[in-house]
Amino acid sequence: MNKNSIIGILLIFGLMIGYTVFMAPSKEELAAKQRAQDSIAALVQQMNDSAKAAVRVDTTIKQEAVVAAGNETSASEVALASPGQESQEAGPFMVSATGTDKDFIVESDKLKITFSSKGGRISQVEMIGYKTWDGRPLILFGPDSSDFNLAFFTDVRSVNTSSLYFLPAWTDTRYEGQDVMKVSGTDSLKFAMRLYAGESDSLMHPDSYIEYLYTVRADRYMVGYTVNFVGMDKYIAMNTKEMNIDWKLRLPRQEKNIDNERLNSTIYFRHADAEVDYLSERKDDNKEISTSIKWVSFKQQFFSSTLIAGDMFQNVDIKKTREPEKVTNYLDYMEATFSLPFNPSMDKQLNLSFYFGPNKYNILRKYKIDLERQIPLGWSFFLMQWINRFAVLPVFNFLEGFNLNYGIIILILTILLKIVLLPIAYKTYLSSAKMRLLKPEVDEINAKFPKKEDAMKKQQATMTLYKKAGANPMSGCVPMLLQFPILLAMFRFFPASIELRQESFLWATDLSSYDSVLDLPFNIPFYGDHVSLFTLLMTISTIIYTKINNDMMATGSNQMPGMKTMMYLMPIMFLGFFNSYSSGLSYYYLLANLFTFAQMYVIRRFVNEDKLHAQIQENKKKPIKKSNFQKRLEDMAKQQGRKK
Repeated sequence: MNKNSIIGILLIFGLMIGYTVFMAPSKEELAAKQRAQDSIAALVQQMNDSAKAAVRVDTTIKQEAVVAAGNETSASEVALASPGQESQEAGPFMVSATGTDKDFIVESDKLKITFSSKGGRISQVEMIGYKTWDGRPLILFGPDSSDFNLAFFTDVRSVNTSSLYFLPAWTDTRYEGQDVMKVSGTDSLKFAMRLYAGESDSLMHPDSYIEYLYTVRADRYMVGYTVNFVGMDKYIAMNTKEMNIDWKLRLPRQEKNIDNERLNSTIYFRHADAEVDYLSERKDDNKEISTSIKWVSFKQQFFSSTLIAGDMFQNVDIKKTREPEKVTNYLDYMEATFSLPFNPSMDKQLNLSFYFGPNKYNILRKYKIDLERQIPLGWSFFLMQWINRFAVLPVFNFLEGFNLNYGIIILILTILLKIVLLPIAYKTYLSSAKMRLLKPEVDEINAKFPKKEDAMKKQQATMTLYKKAGANPMSGCVPMLLQFPILLAMFRFFPASIELRQESFLWATDLSSYDSVLDLPFNIPFYGDHVSLFTLLMTISTIIYTKINNDMMATGSNQMPGMKTMMYLMPIMFLGFFNSYSSGLSYYYLLANLFTFAQMYVIRRFVNEDKLHAQIQENKKKPIKKSNFQKRLEDMAKQQGRKK
């Protein structure tokens, strides 16, 4: 380094030191700055103390009101009634820290949605055209049983929008200044709630706000939800990588059978690869999902509240808590925390949507995001879901167009299924008839080999007789196996079908729930406190069918003496289970049994057992055809015998 370079560096350092000394504040300026900071700190502390006191008073009042009213409460209810954070520092949203909680209502042909200025959230959703089991308006959730919060960081503190006050913005000028807005037909409207930035009214920045823009279409259950960040890049921390949404709902009871409704209520979610999963329906459950998620749904038996990402949530934490048994007006307390990727310098909008509506296959299927997978149609077994999706549902939808009673629709469906299954029923009858005609000869074989050590010889002789006669003891089982998926499909379809909800037939007032012709003053273990007539008739018809079937079978009582008793016990055991289940399902099984009796009668008239017996005798005279496999076994045995 030469002499000139050293002198230049020294001069630069000298200039920097001189500038620092010259620009340094005086003692008087430092003291004034310190006094200002102390004043601001004192003011903030005073506001925080006031907020804490207000929260404590508000919480105490709510708790005392609940106790005074004698309402049923739980831990989840207290969590919703009390703010999750006692001290909410508003920061740059100081102007929005206080205000009046005012409601704005948008009513469409499908939904009646209430928006709250506190939190800017959807605080209540009422389903138009649906009622609860006891005739009240069907409300998916209300202000006291829900919470929705957008959480993020400013440069100095966290912000939770649920405790801040939004102002309405009527982006649709037709409804300017209206608190209640209505749309119908194919119309739609946009309504916004805005959270303005600023430290006081005089410092409010009308060009800096967070906007919740809701789009309501009159003929849809899907509600558009867009979060717009206008002029917020100077307030949101620049190192922000995500926005968090906290959503909590306490699901109210909607159906007659609360136990069955609880067993059908849980949290569903769909992964990026279209796989749909859910939490346990029978117990408290939670899951931390670190992969991309398309939607999360708080699902009840027949209705769902779903939050859907425009793209994907990058991770989600979900939790489901069962309400205590003594609580009879709520089902579960559900929580979800969503993380959405966000870059303050680039992203100015979050695109999401809500689905508030019925769990009806045709409606959910239209959105093409697998929402219909919430309906338990037997998705884990391909035959079961195919039967429901491509056979049962199309028939239901077709017959609905004739405005028929659903009891009649189930009757027609049963007739159609029995017609389709008639060839299988015919094969089953022929098999049982052959076995019955061969029973005397089977009894002779049993008498010929009475000893236990001759069991193998008896079995071989019996199978030889069947082969000569052209009878197969397993041929009666194959048709039953083919019918089994249909029975399972019906078992899944009827309790999950919203089409049957609150539809009456004969003495049943709701085919989706149990029918009661007698309410008992006591509870019978494993049975219940009522008598379901459809279930009772189904059980009686099943016992009769079992008796007829056993009489038609030839050797069942000799070979499996315990099985005969079990077949009679099974219908009685199911009596307790089906007594509180869907009356539509019991009605279908009753019809299936009755039509089976009719089929057996008709088939018996067309099958001449004398001719069948003669055919069996002719078959016995013919040489037994050996399969290639059997021939190879005999050849191997002969070769081994020669070697010996």
